[in-house]
Amino acid sequence: MTITNRPSAGYALTIILECSRAELGRATAAVLEAGCELTGLRPLADGSHELVVACSSSAHQDEVRRVLAEFGELCVRAISDRTFDRHVGGKIVVSPVAPLEDAADLAMAYTPGVGRVSRAIADDVEQVWTYTGRSNAVAVLSNGTAVLGLGDIGPEAAMPVMEGKAVLFKQFGGVDAYPVCIEARTVDEVVAVATALAPTFGGINLEDIKAPECFEIEQRLQEVLDIPVFHDDQHGTAIVTLAAVQNALRVVGKRLEDATVTIVGTGAAGVACAQLLHHVGVGDVIGVDSTGILHAGRAGLTPTKQWFVDHGNREGRTGGVREAIVGVDVLLGLSGPGVIEAEWLEEMADEAIVFAMANPVPEVMPELMPERVAVVATGRSDYANQINNVLAFPGVFRGMLDARATRCTVGMKLAAAAALAAFVPEPTADHIIPGVFEPGVADAVAEAVAKAAADDGVIRRR
Repeated sequence: MTITNRPSAGYALTIILECSRAELGRATAAVLEAGCELTGLRPLADGSHELVVACSSSAHQDEVRRVLAEFGELCVRAISDRTFDRHVGGKIVVSPVAPLEDAADLAMAYTPGVGRVSRAIADDVEQVWTYTGRSNAVAVLSNGTAVLGLGDIGPEAAMPVMEGKAVLFKQFGGVDAYPVCIEARTVDEVVAVATALAPTFGGINLEDIKAPECFEIEQRLQEVLDIPVFHDDQHGTAIVTLAAVQNALRVVGKRLEDATVTIVGTGAAGVACAQLLHHVGVGDVIGVDSTGILHAGRAGLTPTKQWFVDHGNREGRTGGVREAIVGVDVLLGLSGPGVIEAEWLEEMADEAIVFAMANPVPEVMPELMPERVAVVATGRSDYANQINNVLAFPGVFRGMLDARATRCTVGMKLAAAAALAAFVPEPTADHIIPGVFEPGVADAVAEAVAKAAADDGVIRRR
């Protein structure tokens, strides 16, 4: 099994060297020979030099440190990890929008004036949407049980991810999002905490909560709350994936209703992708978990895994990943690195489509895929066709908040996917989905979601 990786800004180092120009040249050549990418080089005011080099992993960073340590005549003043530098002190702050410059401002923003506003809300609770920030506030709520690919690492360790999510909400959707990382292990505990917090927010984005608990948590919260509850690991992934699959099928000239899709990885994202594809009429969906293909002969399946048996695998396939791939049109990888061998893809249908979305290392690297694969997507930014949830959730929540939606319906998810697909009117093999920084993406999604919320009758009376 061959797994390769490219230098990335996510593993970049800042290196400060005190040395002559000749020694600087030798040091720069050495780090380049070590496989790094030089992304910055500048002199500093004190006569030292700053190098910025992108590495491919933590181990690669350690190799660079060893290489520089061999230059005894160099003075390596500092080496720092630019990702950790970016997180020092956190990534978000709270900034007031009301002026507070004199006693008059204080009297209106706080006592005594604020009491009159509170009394107005007590008399008519719907006024909270006008006279507080609730109408633009989202809780990014996690218990840290399934953080990225790191697993159950706890709420404190989830904080950098939730802060990052809040940055994306604000940057792309203009939404004020707040990290809420909680010490709550059970479904009942998470539901209780989220229910207690709900009056502060216009929506709740569940994040990095492990399956199968995440399914019940979302369902129960949406049953008791009158604000949308959206588990992004499920539905954000599904929305972007559906849009990309539809455009990829256009590229290869196949119809969705004729396509067979195999999904390797049946956790939160895999289940949501399967259900959304089924809803729009995909030909067949085959689910594969760590044990193998989900089929009628497998006993003791969870309800979400049983769904694949009840709604897919029409041929009754058995076996493992390789058997699940034979002859299928689309392969969605939502599992882990290197679980798919490149040669297996030779057994897919002609003009095959492969989304290898494990991150940062895909199930199979794009450069290893055979020519039979016509369209490739990953979760990474350094390859074409990045399947990234940021294409969905800022616009989805922007639309839900603008409409004052009380829930997120299937119709709203489909509208978001349709808006994303339409953003690329003439898809090609290397461009089936918008880029993360293409202007207008979140606005298009928001408009479609708000309209669908109105059509589905799930908007709050104003």
